[in-house]
This record gives sequence, structure tokens and C-alpha cells, in this order.
Amino acid sequence: MKKPSDEHTGGYGIGDLLGLGSQSVRKNYYPALQQRIEELEQERNRYKWLFENALHGIFQANLRGGFLACNPAMARICGYHSPEQLVTRVIRLREQLFCRSADFDAIRQALLDNGSVSARETRFLRADGRPVHVAVTLLRRPDLGPEVVEAFVADITERVQARQKLEQLNQELEQRVEARTRALRSANADLRHQIEERERVERELMVAIEAAKAANRSKDKYLAAASHDLLQPLNAARLMISALQDSDLPAPERRMVHQVHRALEGAEELLADLLDIARVDQRTMTPDLAPTDVTALLEGLADEFEAVAEHAGLRFRRRLVPAVVHTDARMLTRIVRNLLSNAFRYTRAGGVLLALRRCRDELCIEVWDSGVGIEADQLQDIFTEFRQLLPQGTGGRQGVGLGLAIVERMARMLGYPVEVASRPGRGSRFRLRLPRLPETDTPEPKRPAAPGQAVTGAGVLVIDNEPTVRESMATLLARWGCEVHVAAGEAEALALVAQGVEPSVILADYHLDDRLTGDRAIAALRRRLARPVPAALITADRSDELLRRMRGQGLPVLNKPVKPNRLRALLTSLLAPVA
Repeated sequence: MKKPSDEHTGGYGIGDLLGLGSQSVRKNYYPALQQRIEELEQERNRYKWLFENALHGIFQANLRGGFLACNPAMARICGYHSPEQLVTRVIRLREQLFCRSADFDAIRQALLDNGSVSARETRFLRADGRPVHVAVTLLRRPDLGPEVVEAFVADITERVQARQKLEQLNQELEQRVEARTRALRSANADLRHQIEERERVERELMVAIEAAKAANRSKDKYLAAASHDLLQPLNAARLMISALQDSDLPAPERRMVHQVHRALEGAEELLADLLDIARVDQRTMTPDLAPTDVTALLEGLADEFEAVAEHAGLRFRRRLVPAVVHTDARMLTRIVRNLLSNAFRYTRAGGVLLALRRCRDELCIEVWDSGVGIEADQLQDIFTEFRQLLPQGTGGRQGVGLGLAIVERMARMLGYPVEVASRPGRGSRFRLRLPRLPETDTPEPKRPAAPGQAVTGAGVLVIDNEPTVRESMATLLARWGCEVHVAAGEAEALALVAQGVEPSVILADYHLDDRLTGDRAIAALRRRLARPVPAALITADRSDELLRRMRGQGLPVLNKPVKPNRLRALLTSLLAPVA
């Protein structure tokens, strides 16, 4: 017989509906219920563990009052020993947590309007009264109360400090660049006063300086515009000084000539570095990739630095393997030349090694020196602009700290990692990693002419519209035993050929008078002589566009100011018999 209550449950008791109506059902139900309870407990413990061990601060609070709950990370951010201490002491968020009440009001209004605030940067007050920079994300919980919120808090003090430091460094860098520019202008003014022949250059430079002052926002453009006029007199002076160095002078005069040579060399390197940095920063320099005999390239650089090593009394060795890479030859030359210059600059005893090795699927160009070395904490800083490896007075000719910055930027443009290892007092090793060409794509390397090949007796025709450059080139080449003829332009050069001059080599400036160019003069001379006379361009124009055009015509390009050892190496290459 059914119980009265069964009338309302369709004949089943409450226990039946709960699954507890019979002993067998209860036995089956209790384990499942117990398992679910345990799962819920595990889930609760997991969330509790995450809450207590989270790196970010988590809290629940009432905007009209203080904290309702928080985790240990939140207490640490605010400088309290425990969450309980923070909850107990901070009872008014507006006055006790936020450094600025206006920030609290803005966040509260955004929560009321939108229901949430994401990654809002503000400052909280720590227990000791100091501010801490935080990024806070809040979610309004109206189900828990009208102004109850839950929040995640990240301490961003280090990020804010780093950002402030970066802004400060940018300001300091601008000041240093401006100071260097002022120093460069002063140095140029002194140089102009010392050389009477540069009066015309001084007038043009003053015009350029006045234009640069009027356009102070574009210092790099000023340097590029003035480079030609600056490099022309430097080129003439360097060549004349080199001729004097080969002369038999008394010891006092020889020392004076050497000092002038060092001063001109420093001015040249400073200008070249500033121009390269400007071109890289303005992105006007782009890699012109082509299969390149990197062994021949390094042999040429080694020949160039033999005289540097001999003058410094250092050993200079080369260890090169035959190899060809797909690269920009001019940029790679600049990178390795800067590394070699740096090695010789900071090596006072011992020697320098230039090596080209095969490293698995790569080629490694290495420059070793036995110089003063670099401290471990400075290894990355050396690639920063205007950063000196050594303080003044520790030996070696000082630069301005741009050489390695150019190395890093050009290597990055080419995609070549640069590695440096050093031991203070023992020396340094710089390594450049280049991808190798597949053997099937590797053209036959062209071996350079022997570095000692003489240029004595060679007939050299020099074409340049600058009288001082013609005079200095003629003096230097005559010292080397060359038979030199000079011309101001194409017409004078053709007149010399008409008089019977048969040059072995033609060296022409690119920019001549009346908008004429050196490559046009070379072509005209070759037609008149009816033979492909070896020739090269010597110019202060460093643009990529000019280099590509001259490469298409098969004309080597040597940039002014011309270093004598580079000029000799170029002449040796041009005079070498064709294999």
C-alpha cells in the first residue's frame, strides 16, 4: 500500500528520486559522489595553489572600501609581509593604495562604464611610502556587490625604469653627436687655416656649414653633401705626405711628416666612419650581392696592412683557404678592414692574424690580435657608437668609437653573425660567419697578383680636375718609379695620346669639370688607343648606384682619400697579366 506522500511522487519516495531508494542503489551512488567530491576538492586546491603562488598580484576588493582578499604576490608588490597585513591595513583603496586619487577615479569610472579595465598603468603606494609602477587589469563583479572588483596586478617597475633610461640615453647620444659635429667643424677650420691652397674649399665649406646650421635637423645629409669637398683636399694631402715619407728626410722632419700623416689619417677615418654611419642609418646603403672571391678580397686587405704592420713593428700573418661567397664585396671589405684597423690600433707587441677557415657549412673570417684585450662586461658595449675600447692614454691610436659600430650594422645588413672573444692583457678574436656557396655554384676563384709585383716603369695617366690632386698623385707615383702623365679632363688626356703618350694604366676621377665623368674619358681614350687599357676610377662618391654602374662597365672603384698601399695594390692588380 502506498504512503500518502507517494501520491505526489508518482509512487516513488524522496530517497528513490535522490538515488537512495534502495540499499543497492546507495551502494552504487556513494562512490561516484565521493569521487566527484574529491575531484572538486582537487580543483579547489589547484586554484588555491595557483592563487597563493602566482607571480602576479591577485586581489578582490570593494572600490568603496578596501581589500576583501589578496594573494602573497600582491602583498609583496605593496611591501607587506602577508596578505592578511595588507587586507587589514589598507581599508581605503583610493587614499591608501593609489599614489594619485585621480588615477583611482579614472579607473573606477571606466569600470562602471565598461565593466572591465585592461593593463592600465598606474602607481601603487608601498608600505614604506614609496611608489611602485604596476599594470592592473580589473573586472567588475556586480554579482558580488555594486562595486566589487577582481584584479590582476603586474609589477612593471623595471620596464618603466628601462624606458626612462632609454630616453635619457637617447638625449645623451644627441648631445654627444652634436658635440662631435662641433669638434669636427672646428678641426676642419683649423686644417683650412694651415693650408693656403684650400681657400676655395674653405669658402665652399663655410657655405655648406651655414646651410647645415639652417637645416640643423639633418646633420647626416650635411655630411653627405660636404663629403666630396672634404675628401678632395684630404686626398691630395695624404698622397703628398706619403711621397714625403718615402723621401730621405732628417729625423726631426721625418717625425713631423709622420705626425701630419697620423693627423690626416685620423681625419679621414672619422669622415669615412661618419659617412658610413649616416648612410646605414638613412638606409641609403643596400647590399649588392654577387659571387665574390673572398680569398682574393682578403689577400688584398692583407697586402694593404703589411705596411701598417711593418711600421708598427708587429708580426702579421694570414691563413686563408680558397673560397667564394655570395656577398657585397665592398661592405665585406669595409667590415674586415675595420676589424684589422682595430686589431693594429690596440696591439702594441706581438702580432695580428687574418684567417679564413671552413666551419662545417659556413666560412669563418677571423681576426686575432695579441693586444690589450677587452673586459668581459664590455664585449657587447664595444659595438655601440662612440664607444672606445680603451680609455685615452692606454696605448694605440685612438679613434672615435665608430669602427665596430659600422662592423655590427653592416654585418647585420648582410646577415653575418659577429662573435668576439677576449682575454684582458692577452688579446682578442673577432669572428665573422658567412654562408658557403654550394660547390656546384662556386665559380673558379681568381687569384690576385703577387703582392710584391713591381709597378716600376709603368706608364700611368692621371685624370683629375683638382690641381692639388694631380700634383700629389704625380709626385707619389713618380716616387714608385712610374712614368706619370696628368690631365685635367678628357680633352687634355686625348691631346696627350695624340702627342704619342701610350699609358699602361688610366686612373680617372669620376666627377670632372663641365659635368663630364671619368668613365666617359676612359671610354674615349680606349677608342683612340684601339685597345682596352686597364683603368680604374678614383672618386669621393661612395653611392651604391655609382658602384653598380661602374661594375657593369668593368671598372674598379677606389674611394678618396686614397691610401697609398691600396693604390699600389690596385696598380699591381691592373698591371697583372691576364691568365
